[in-house]
Amino acid sequence: MATDPQAHPPESPAFEPGTAPLIGTALGLGLAASVVALMLLTWLGYLIRTNAPTGFDLTVRDAIRSLATDDLSNLMWGASVYAAPVPLIALSFGAALLFLLVGWKRGAALIPVTLIGAALLDGGLKALFGRTRPEAFYDYYPAPTSFSFPSGHALVATCFFGGLAVLISHRLEGRLAQVAVWLVAIALILLVGVSRIYLGVHYPTDVAAGYAVGIIWVTAVALGDRLAERRRHLANGR
Repeated sequence: MATDPQAHPPESPAFEPGTAPLIGTALGLGLAASVVALMLLTWLGYLIRTNAPTGFDLTVRDAIRSLATDDLSNLMWGASVYAAPVPLIALSFGAALLFLLVGWKRGAALIPVTLIGAALLDGGLKALFGRTRPEAFYDYYPAPTSFSFPSGHALVATCFFGGLAVLISHRLEGRLAQVAVWLVAIALILLVGVSRIYLGVHYPTDVAAGYAVGIIWVTAVALGDRLAERRRHLANGR
């Protein structure tokens, strides 16, 4: 007996191409990373409670300074200046506009939210810990006047490049493209953080704390993105 193909249409997928289930591998890893980051931040806060540099800080600072060359100094200076919090926050609005142009409305809203939240976290945590900055290795203008812990450059860079990687890779279908986005993001995040240690304007523990806070905040934004997507799918009856 023949069966009418229209009577049993193929089941539509639970999620659109380029998206992932709410509880997926990527999000699970992000949540695990945020837990580790929170533990790291707590430990670092305990280590710097006396406001003095740790042995780790001094060893890593000296090791990185020993690598100094003119070309490397130019690279680190450029990373520190052009990927500073203010330029990245300004760029976040340009990125949001690009997201709007390609129809990623939720992503467009989340980009500035991520960066503004990062700036608020940076200011609040600096005031809370009140750690004095180290003496810079090079003339750095304008000289930083804020507290040192956590590194605002590391925090905002993690939120900007990491946040973009979360939002863009989630909307790409090809696994190779997703991996490429993340590799570029991680490389830029590491470059910005290391540049602050190289120039001597932050201790390594400041940079590690900035990374930890950034990971926690980016994971929170990613979770919000997935929850909003899940709600939309349920509302559409999918």
